Amino acid sequence: MQEKELVRLSQEGNEQAFASLVKKYETKVFRLAYSFTQEREASDDLAQEVFIKAYFALPKFKLKSEFGTWLYRIAINQIKDYLRKRKRQMKEISLEATRESPFVQEEERMRIEKEDIEKRQRDLVLQYLHTLPPKYQLILTLRDIQGFSYEEISRTLKISPGTVDSRLFRARQMLRKKLAPFLGQKGGNHELQKS
Repeated sequence: MQEKELVRLSQEGNEQAFASLVKKYETKVFRLAYSFTQEREASDDLAQEVFIKAYFALPKFKLKSEFGTWLYRIAINQIKDYLRKRKRQMKEISLEATRESPFVQEEERMRIEKEDIEKRQRDLVLQYLHTLPPKYQLILTLRDIQGFSYEEISRTLKISPGTVDSRLFRARQMLRKKLAPFLGQKGGNHELQKS
């Protein structure tokens, strides 16, 4: 059965059709979440939340874009919300630990700082990624965050591999330019890598 038909049936309340969509995308949504959280349990929870949100938002989906594209937007927004909440919680925990123990070990402090810096970097990239035009946001997300091959992107978005390559090149240039004030000399010369 074609994906559009599965979407249409899901919109009519057919749970089996929606289960087929979940099965098709669950691994990709999980990997997308994991690429940001690096936590299996959190990624499982996020993937489940994404599909719940998608299920309730299905009646509003007009099939103007690919289902996968629409689903990834929901996933990215859900992940952003999670990372913001986690960042606030980490700061609160860090402050409490400092107050409770006057002898916070240097190693633990450095680990927390490193995680905080890495998270801020991911958040910064994600923040600026969302300032790009949607077609460039999507191409970067699918390739550099999600890890899709050029062929997978070409099939998913129904564009030629040459278009994938040129959009990806342009998207990386645009993002690099936006991030230039935050990157050291080395960072500005390297392509984005999967996180």
